[in-house]
Amino acid sequence: MHIKESEVEVTAIRAQGAGGQNVNKVSSAIHLRFDVMASSLPDDVKERLMCLSDQRITKEGVVVIKSQEHRSQDMNRLEAFARLLDLVQSVAKPPKRRKATKPTYASKLRRLDSKKKTSAIKSNRGRVL
Repeated sequence: MHIKESEVEVTAIRAQGAGGQNVNKVSSAIHLRFDVMASSLPDDVKERLMCLSDQRITKEGVVVIKSQEHRSQDMNRLEAFARLLDLVQSVAKPPKRRKATKPTYASKLRRLDSKKKTSAIKSNRGRVL
């Protein structure tokens, strides 16, 4: 799966948390926005991506990824793109269809045997005369 860089909006922001003067001066964190519906991805991939219950995907279909692990902006940019690519590739392959199978003869016998045992236990719970 390939994502065009022109379809991704990248913004440099200041990172949160501890880090001293470097955090206060340098915009090293990356805010990446990717509009799923306006992208050149295949329609089936778009549909599966929109059906994901991922907090990074908004109701409007925009994937928002924030990366601030590294001190350099380039490393954060690479990590954000890698996370976006992982997300898209996770839905790129259609899920396997389930094949309906019949229970085996032995499993039917085991089920009936356990039902008989449970029935016997419950029938003994009656009132004693």
